[in-house]
Amino acid sequence: MTDSEARGRIGTRLHEYGLTLRPEQLATAESYIGLLTKWNDAVNLTSLPLRPPTDEAIDRLLVEPFLAAQSIEPPRELLLDVGSGSGSPAIPLKIARPTLRLLMVESKARKSAFLREAIRELDLGDAEVVTDRLEQLALEPRFKKAASWISIRAVRADLELWHSLSALLKPGGQVLWFRSAAAHESGDQSFPAPFELQAIRPLIAAQRSELAILRLAERE
Repeated sequence: MTDSEARGRIGTRLHEYGLTLRPEQLATAESYIGLLTKWNDAVNLTSLPLRPPTDEAIDRLLVEPFLAAQSIEPPRELLLDVGSGSGSPAIPLKIARPTLRLLMVESKARKSAFLREAIRELDLGDAEVVTDRLEQLALEPRFKKAASWISIRAVRADLELWHSLSALLKPGGQVLWFRSAAAHESGDQSFPAPFELQAIRPLIAAQRSELAILRLAERE
């Protein structure tokens, strides 16, 4: 498959899920996948097949975040992404909602270097990368109660995670939890108060993936 064919496949795959992007958004999404493919050989950002990108890779990296973006209102508020690694779901969420301010948190320096390069190459405004562990970030005053949304995927959902998220999220803010429906059904992924489950929205039926939207309760 040529680069041109790969780009065409991305557009076709998005269209199959009823996703309509503006031409500049689609071009940025294609450039993101191209940049990820180049870096992945050296940094191992994702195990998904990228040469060429398979339907599964496109679904995971682009379709899921673009579907999830429909749950985000577009004002200029902060979206904080945990363990950003390959840049998904954070970068596609930013492409879909360009007025969002984006903070990507990644503890590994080489992955952070990729994310900073992606910000430059894709010309993503109001976006930054912090190379730190989430629990350390939660202790910094400028990040406390700063995020309106926090996106998480492929991170261990333990009590330490939820404690850090509650420190970073505004009261009434939302966690966008990309997860497996199978894990949800098995009871492996729970969450504590003060988080309240607002909705569970299916994403890719074949992958049995879903978006759980959790709200941080406002204290009286």
